[in-house]
Amino acid sequence: MVYYAVFTIFFILLSFYLAFAEEQEAKLPEVVVTGEKIILPTKQTGETVYTGVEITTKGIELSGQKAKTNIYEVISILPGVVFESADANNLATEQTNMRIRGIRGYLGAMTVEGIPNYGGNPIGPRAYIYDVENFESIAVYKGGVPADLGSGIGNRAGAIELRPLWAKENFSFIASQSIGSFEYKRTYLRLDSGKIGPTDTSFSLSYSFTGQDKWKGPGDIGPRNNFNLTFVQPIGKNLEIKLWGNFNEIKHSKYRYLNYNQVRDLDKYYRLDFNESITRTPSIDYLYYEFNREYHKNRDFFASITAKITENIKITLKPYISNEDAKIWDGSPNIQGKPGVQKRTRDIERKGVIGEFAFDLNVIQVSLGYHYEASDMNIYTENYWINPDGSLNYRGFGVLATSGTTYVNSPYLKLAGRIDKFNWQAGIKYFKFEDSATEGYRTDIIGGSPVLQRAPYLDRKAETYDIWLPTAGISYSFNDNMEAYLSYGRNFIRPYAYLPILNLYSRLYDRFVNAGITLNELFQKRGIEQSDNIDIGFRFRKDFIEINPTLFLSKHKNLLTVVTDQRVIDTLTGKPVNYQQNIGKAKGYGFELGTNVFVSDWLIFYLNPTYNHITYDGNITYSGSTRYTDGKQVVDVPKLTVISGLIVKYKDFEVIPQMRYIGKRYGDAEHKEEIPSYAVFDLKLNYVKEKLGMLKAMKISLEFDNIFNKKYVSLINAMDDAVSGTTYGVGAPFTMRGSISFAF
Repeated sequence: MVYYAVFTIFFILLSFYLAFAEEQEAKLPEVVVTGEKIILPTKQTGETVYTGVEITTKGIELSGQKAKTNIYEVISILPGVVFESADANNLATEQTNMRIRGIRGYLGAMTVEGIPNYGGNPIGPRAYIYDVENFESIAVYKGGVPADLGSGIGNRAGAIELRPLWAKENFSFIASQSIGSFEYKRTYLRLDSGKIGPTDTSFSLSYSFTGQDKWKGPGDIGPRNNFNLTFVQPIGKNLEIKLWGNFNEIKHSKYRYLNYNQVRDLDKYYRLDFNESITRTPSIDYLYYEFNREYHKNRDFFASITAKITENIKITLKPYISNEDAKIWDGSPNIQGKPGVQKRTRDIERKGVIGEFAFDLNVIQVSLGYHYEASDMNIYTENYWINPDGSLNYRGFGVLATSGTTYVNSPYLKLAGRIDKFNWQAGIKYFKFEDSATEGYRTDIIGGSPVLQRAPYLDRKAETYDIWLPTAGISYSFNDNMEAYLSYGRNFIRPYAYLPILNLYSRLYDRFVNAGITLNELFQKRGIEQSDNIDIGFRFRKDFIEINPTLFLSKHKNLLTVVTDQRVIDTLTGKPVNYQQNIGKAKGYGFELGTNVFVSDWLIFYLNPTYNHITYDGNITYSGSTRYTDGKQVVDVPKLTVISGLIVKYKDFEVIPQMRYIGKRYGDAEHKEEIPSYAVFDLKLNYVKEKLGMLKAMKISLEFDNIFNKKYVSLINAMDDAVSGTTYGVGAPFTMRGSISFAF
């Protein structure tokens, strides 16, 4: 840790010197400095207490090119947020990992102006389906989450709200082109019509193309195509209609994960990946790169209709529809007893509406809303054996469970007020999830051919899950520059990770049936994960410095936890079978410090460290087996993380060195697999010229990631309660990117 600290200081001083070698007489001014804000406190409409933080346009730009196609990269500048990817440019869609205060990102909520974004298998947000240039800012709520944000499946890891860059009032056209290491290339175009004619109609259209080679092993990442549109239509002074649409499509080869013994010897296995060609040996050919790939297509559309009834009364209606089509191929050493490939299909459609009635009574603000959603998640797997010549032999469905439509009904109420320098707010949200019944089927091989057969033991009954979600917050403003606050919120995640249990039960079907255990029994202990969160914070803004220290506390229960069932022996291991149930507990506390120092108009320094102590609350015991986890740090959660850097300006130039430090962590719940800490250093160089001929602006950028070519573990592919079988991804090597953009 001392080594990294010394190296960080040296790196920053070196960058500072190179940027200002000609400015020997520069001195700190003795005046109030006004700098570009990177992060601001934020709150939802109808609230009075700032419970979140907002990353501004400048903050979004700070993340550079590798953030253009993944929202998580943008927010990783915040204290308490850790994002890691297997890919140099964050294009490998679901081979990423993000945690907010130690909780995995797929357990959090992501919305576009309150409209939920999520899918199934894996559950959670699709952070890779947007172009970040199409957003004006990004808000993050790490503790209690405002009730009016559509939580979708849950918000145990907090909530992210994407705030669109709606069609501009004036005409503009933006074009950018980027290239980089590993044949990286990206084109982005956006047209804003400006207000048109007497109706003041405006719209925007954007398109991007992105692609690259993998940085190790065979295969491509991409092509990725993204289209986005916005439409704004005012009707009189009191009615406005806005439309937003997004289409994203990508296909890519996967990166191969490593086991623990391999990551202990990264010099040898760092570039180990899938095989480039067929060997005609099926026990090896499941590692062929064409048998390990992904395809994703996402389409999202919503409308926002706002009617201002009076000066103090407003009604908002937001209908939406979302579709996801995904196909994922995974090679496996064991598909029905032989090496093979499993193809997983996700065909998901969600339709919903959020309605809100808000009125201001001067002394109190009231927001009353309702979120309704109906979703159809058709998720299934198909199995193939690998023939000696590399062809595939279809072996039928692996998991197929017909199901109906599931429903979310979620009313909420928010109250907020202000008395002199004292601000307060309180809210309550009720969440009800109605899961449909399913009929089970399994594949039997009859006469050498797969035949789908009815399997009542695979049936599941309909279930209803519900929870009350209170929130509250208070703050006191001592003056314009100093504020203290306290907030509380209960967060949750509805039942998830269905497919692993379905796969397990299907693979060991006869053994479960002989033991008299139905699939429905394994789902009886599934429930809603719950966490209670408290933030105690302080904001100080004076002259050239902003400081936001926050103490956070959390208590978690009903966590999905790996258990051992002595009643059934796994044919692969010869040991009692393992699967997940909602019986785990955890507790935690931590401290964040967000710091921005505006030393002068040409120098901004930011430092965002986090200490996070989150541990299992008790040992994990199930069916006579005990895992000794009490008091141990949760899997994949480092106790200490730091992100820090400088923004150095000289005339039209910017130099931005940055350091990211991730502390020691573990890949298993009993701490048998230790992953060492690491630090990565990046550097960005920008040249920005305003009003150049016909151009409103021109920007040229160079980016250098992992400039010291550090080898490190960037991903731990395990559940929070993992006992065994954890796999690991490694971070990308030194990477360069260059880009040029024009604004007309």
